[in-house]
Amino acid sequence: MTESFELLIILAAVGLAALGLNFWAWTRLWSMRSKGLAERDRQLQLQENSQQRRRENLAKKEALLEARQADLSEKERQIKERSAAVNALIKKRQSQLANVAALTAEEARKEFLKSVEHESQTDARVLARKIVEKARQEGEEEARRIIGTAIQRYAAHCASETTTASVVLKGDDIKGRIIGRDGRNIRAFENAAGVTVLIEDTPNAVVLSGFDPVRREIARESMTRLIADGRIHPARIEEVVEKVSSEMARWILKIGNEAVCNLRLAPVHVEISKHLGQLYFRRSYSQNVLDHSVEVARLTMLLAVELGLDAADAARSGLLHDVGKALGEEASGSHAVAGAEFIRRHGENETVVNAVASHHNEVDATVLGMLVSAADAISASRPGARSESTIAYVNRIKVLETVGLSFAGVERCFALHAGREVRVFVQPEKVTDEAAHALARNICREIEERAQYPGRIKVTVIREMRCVHYAK
Repeated sequence: MTESFELLIILAAVGLAALGLNFWAWTRLWSMRSKGLAERDRQLQLQENSQQRRRENLAKKEALLEARQADLSEKERQIKERSAAVNALIKKRQSQLANVAALTAEEARKEFLKSVEHESQTDARVLARKIVEKARQEGEEEARRIIGTAIQRYAAHCASETTTASVVLKGDDIKGRIIGRDGRNIRAFENAAGVTVLIEDTPNAVVLSGFDPVRREIARESMTRLIADGRIHPARIEEVVEKVSSEMARWILKIGNEAVCNLRLAPVHVEISKHLGQLYFRRSYSQNVLDHSVEVARLTMLLAVELGLDAADAARSGLLHDVGKALGEEASGSHAVAGAEFIRRHGENETVVNAVASHHNEVDATVLGMLVSAADAISASRPGARSESTIAYVNRIKVLETVGLSFAGVERCFALHAGREVRVFVQPEKVTDEAAHALARNICREIEERAQYPGRIKVTVIREMRCVHYAK
């Protein structure tokens, strides 16, 4: 009994031991399985995160590919457009080459030069426009100040029209004595004085007409003395005319010397003084040429002072600038060049000679020559300085309008402000903005070549585009 019980206890202990062992094993197995599952979950989570990053990267790459695809499409479109343009240009060049192939070498050269000339003219117009605008902006203000100062500091009288000389008679009975038997007295007077005597045109007066103002003045003084003396016959006429001519020569020399002295200049050669005095009897648009020369001398001196140049040379140049007008048959060429050569022969320095020769831009001018030209224009164009006949005025207006209308693309042309301004209306479809500037300069050059005028003329080219529609 006891042994059975012990055996039973042993079996029970063995069973319990086996059961505990199984429970431990099962617990250990469960623990290991739980750890495996946790590790697997962690790995799955890592894989899921990795897949999420891959999906995000793929989305970015897809967006980038779409952008590149759009860019490639745009570039492909541009390439097609350029290809079409290149093909069109190739066809055009092929057509041109076909035309050139039919040309001779000289014709092809002319076509090439024509193309280059057109492109160069366009570039030149643009460049010239910029240069002119810059020069105008920089120089206009200073030029206005200098010229304005000179004009304000000088004032002179106004000119009046004088074309003939007349001698007043106390009665018409003296006219018969002037005519003489068979007109011998009047013929002797006309031959001695070199003028035309008009007896019947004006009552109680004798009108003397002649191209030479000095001769006309000699004739007027001689006629006055003959009438006062009462002895009128050919011998007496020749005697009086010769005496008056001698006195006039001395008086002319005196006038020339007075002009030089009044300007406080160093004495000039006696021949120069004589010709200066002769300018007293000349008129330019009714302006006394000697007075004009003195005025130009003063203006040139004032301008030179403003620029810091030699005032004496400036005044001398201005006084002598028109001396060539008194040379008459002695002169060859323009009065400016002839006058310059005349004063050079009589001892004037080269600075003054160049200023006289260049005041009408016939030779290269120094600064002094430019000042004389400016002073000459100011003296001629100031209000009241000059007057002109109606016929000369009308002819000048016609010339200005004719010059403006002679250019291609001009629709209308008007001379305004007594010929001081020309307004040109052009067709906008034929004349561009750049061509309008070139047209204004070309019209100015043509006016300078074809027209004679005092002062300067402003040319304004107007290009206006009008678009008109009607609502119905």
